[in-house]
Amino acid sequence: MCGLNLLQPNRGVAALLADGTQVAVFRTNDDEVFALSNVDPFSGAAVLSRGIVGDRGGVPVAVSPVYKQAFDLHTGECVDDPTVSVRTFAVRVDAAGVILVSTG
Repeated sequence: MCGLNLLQPNRGVAALLADGTQVAVFRTNDDEVFALSNVDPFSGAAVLSRGIVGDRGGVPVAVSPVYKQAFDLHTGECVDDPTVSVRTFAVRVDAAGVILVSTG
């Protein structure tokens, strides 16, 4: 569990879901929260949570720290190569401010 107040804006954290899936959870500057697979499909490394959060043309993205590809936080699509994407996860913040990520 992670509280929204512990996740800094424009940063990501890695989390392990109950089913063993690694996710990268991001909080944007406007307090939106997103979750993507933590595995960078270009390098195979579980590093997306360490990427830079920003935007490309108004689209919120996380940029991989390895080869610098940007992934759309809404869709998981790679902005630099639309043939590649990462899995997205439904995420919400409950009334107590806890970030919840769906495994389904």
